[in-house]
Amino acid sequence: MPKRSKISDEVVEQWPEVMDGIDIQVVPIQYMKAVEISFDDGKTWVMDLDHDKIEEGSAEELEESLEELLDEYQDSITGVNFVVDIAKVKADITKRTKIFLKKRK
Repeated sequence: MPKRSKISDEVVEQWPEVMDGIDIQVVPIQYMKAVEISFDDGKTWVMDLDHDKIEEGSAEELEESLEELLDEYQDSITGVNFVVDIAKVKADITKRTKIFLKKRK
């Protein structure tokens, strides 16, 4: 069974009526703002994801690179935090919901 991650209180505060009680299994790359990787030596790497610079199709390459990085350093990683762009998630869900409701009339 995949490991589930409880959403942080900061994220829930941004959109509590939707985010409260959600467990994360997968985070699509287009909704991530950054990845923070903590190591057992106290260091933290922060990888900012500038989606304006990520070309279409290269998102898969980014996912593969991130997976390789996590596999390579898995013995010394103490934590990984995926910083999610809640504003983008909210905007996309709201837009798609409006489109869905329009089509149902």
